[in-house]
Amino acid sequence: MGEPQTMKNAAFTTTLILLVASSTLASSALTQTALTLPSAVNKALSSGPDVSSARNTYAKALANLKAKQLDPTTLGSDLLSAQQGASSNLAALNNAKLSTVQTVLSQYLSLLEGQQTLALNAAQVSLDGRNLTIVQAKLAAKSATALEVAQKQNTLNSSRQTLVNTQAQLPVQSAGLAKTLGLPTTEVLKVSALPAMPRVNASLEALSNGLERRLPSLISASQAVDSASLQVKLFDNDYTPRRTLEDAQIALQNARTALESERKSASTTLRDGLRAYQDALKQVKLAGQSLSVQQKTLSQTQTRFKLGTAAQVEVQTAQVATVNSQFALTKAQDNVWKALATLSVSSGLDLTNLVEGVR
Repeated sequence: MGEPQTMKNAAFTTTLILLVASSTLASSALTQTALTLPSAVNKALSSGPDVSSARNTYAKALANLKAKQLDPTTLGSDLLSAQQGASSNLAALNNAKLSTVQTVLSQYLSLLEGQQTLALNAAQVSLDGRNLTIVQAKLAAKSATALEVAQKQNTLNSSRQTLVNTQAQLPVQSAGLAKTLGLPTTEVLKVSALPAMPRVNASLEALSNGLERRLPSLISASQAVDSASLQVKLFDNDYTPRRTLEDAQIALQNARTALESERKSASTTLRDGLRAYQDALKQVKLAGQSLSVQQKTLSQTQTRFKLGTAAQVEVQTAQVATVNSQFALTKAQDNVWKALATLSVSSGLDLTNLVEGVR
């Protein structure tokens, strides 16, 4: 009696799964107008509070430097301070952009994966519902036990609760991204699939080149050495107390020690970031191989179904497994984006290609 309805459910589920798979689990299935990653980053970089503040501070530092350069009474120490201010604030602006990209990426991917998980959960609920219907039919035919029915019912209940939990998380994930973009947090944003992943072939040596001119922490430590060196030079004469000169020399040595410590820390962070990116790429390859195997399994199951040697539920199960494998690949690709954003911050370079064109 329940088989015709079961077949309808299976057909509906099959259609849903194939639609999700064909769009690479894109959230466009949930909405006609979805936010893209480039547009989200562009909005955050154009009007985000952190970048806007850094941009204004840099403009102020530039104005101060020009004023010091034009003032004939400016002392050498004041001019150095103005030059350092402009340099450090430019690096801070660049770092704010890269950090903002990292934040937007993390929040965007969280929402995107939430939307994709919702589609997967719905497919799983449908599959579990079909399995319950089958075991209930078997119980009626006295070829299954009541315990088996209870087990299938529990599985379905669990899948339904997972679906509800995923739905509840979407507004929270959306609100985080909306806040970063300066958008209203009352509506649940919809985000679209990611663009193609950029590839980075740079070596650790190439990424390290010029690091002291890009990272705010290294620039600050280097400037401290320059300032301390200037103080030693100014105090190294016969009219400055010896103790003052000695104190300046100690301060210079401390500044050099601090700079060396920052260099080591930055180098370690950069090396770890590059390794994480390379590992993420390997995971994408492994996930791709797993998906290929699952797709072959699905194809074989579909062939067996046509030959009458496999049941419809086996096809549906293989379809859900395939979409799960596709989702695993998508998450692996998401991790590459995250690793790139982290590596961008640690290298001071835009390796995501998302900052380009935004001033």
